[in-house]
Amino acid sequence: MNPHTPTPAAAESETATYAKVTWRLLPFLFICYVAAYLDRVNVGFAKLQMLSDLKFSESVYGLGAGIFFIGYFLFEVPSNILLHRVGARVWISRIMVTWALVSAASLFVKTPAMFYTLRFLLGVAEAGFFPGIVLYLTYWYPSSRRGRMNALFMIGIPVAGVVGGPLSGWIMQAFNGVHGLSNWQWLFLLEALPSLVLGILTLFMLPNGIRAASWLNEQEKQLLEANIARDEPAGADHSLRSVVSNGRVWRLAAIYFCCMMGLYGVSFYLPTLIKTAGVKNALDVGLFTAIPYAVAIVSMIFVARSSDRRNERRWHLALAGVAAAAGFYASTLHTGNLALALITLSVGTAGVLSMMPVFWTYPSSVLTGAAAAAGIAMINSIGNLAGFVSPSIIGWMKDVTHSTNAGLIVVAGALVVGAILTLTQRATAASAAESSSSEPHRA
Repeated sequence: MNPHTPTPAAAESETATYAKVTWRLLPFLFICYVAAYLDRVNVGFAKLQMLSDLKFSESVYGLGAGIFFIGYFLFEVPSNILLHRVGARVWISRIMVTWALVSAASLFVKTPAMFYTLRFLLGVAEAGFFPGIVLYLTYWYPSSRRGRMNALFMIGIPVAGVVGGPLSGWIMQAFNGVHGLSNWQWLFLLEALPSLVLGILTLFMLPNGIRAASWLNEQEKQLLEANIARDEPAGADHSLRSVVSNGRVWRLAAIYFCCMMGLYGVSFYLPTLIKTAGVKNALDVGLFTAIPYAVAIVSMIFVARSSDRRNERRWHLALAGVAAAAGFYASTLHTGNLALALITLSVGTAGVLSMMPVFWTYPSSVLTGAAAAAGIAMINSIGNLAGFVSPSIIGWMKDVTHSTNAGLIVVAGALVVGAILTLTQRATAASAAESSSSEPHRA
């Protein structure tokens, strides 16, 4: 018998403890991510009116949407290292307040240079938030639970689409011209307010770690700490230097880049794709964009639970990537048919979003401590450069071909490459995430 297998009573106590942690942390982190992602991608809705108001081309929009990720890339690793040193509570609060202020300031955009500058600064402000939360969850949960916890946090992306689509469409329709501001200006202003409020609340809601959680008793703290200590993989790297020299980290960054090509292709262009399919009213565009994201919520939870239950990561990740590629490619064949476009875009969106919670079980199986802070940030920052490449390619190709189809085919190709990289990585790299914990896996 495995010496770490708990007795039924101990298992019940452990389940109750993790349920307590989850209900305390995940709802708040989830809401924060919804607000963060909404502020990052609401430019996709603003585009519907902003381009004609400011006389911006598709290439200007694509570059501006993507330049966010240059600032994000440059400041991601320093931000995550600072979070590890000063604590999640203060640093995540700082991130949210500054990005809310920069996002609201986007209503003052008049020229391409102003657009580029504010998008770059928004990336600087938000750098460290997503990898910081991924790192923060490793302080609380062993690897056998992280697939599901990552999914509960990351469904903030599709929920932002489900909620944000209709909300953005309504703002665009209801506030146009109010007090002399265009609808896209109101969009930036109003959707920044939740992030500002949540940033302030973070100071009171997030403990820095297990020891700082006043709502846990000593027995519960010891149980959580023992599971984290036992879960640390043998031979895991601890030094910052090991991050740069670790081939697994670079491969994971490449896989994540391919995943993000798909995510930001759909995030920045889904409203445009829906409009191209024949929907003209802004509110209707918002309502229809909610459909692919709603499908993705179900898919993310199902895939993450299946991956945890079977203790298998590689095939779940690769097959989700192939499904996403198939969906995006098929959508190029039905651009004039709303029903078929929604079905194929739903498959693509669900596939690419289902990759994320499974993918993020990998880095913590390879790195720990300060190296995990730097490694997770490095993987995320390199991967998110796709957020610059993907909309820039789609925007440029649309200017040249007057269609988004060529850009979507490039995105589909990138997802296939990501699936191939996943399946061809060394067995030890793949198995590390799948066998690093001796705790029994439960659905």
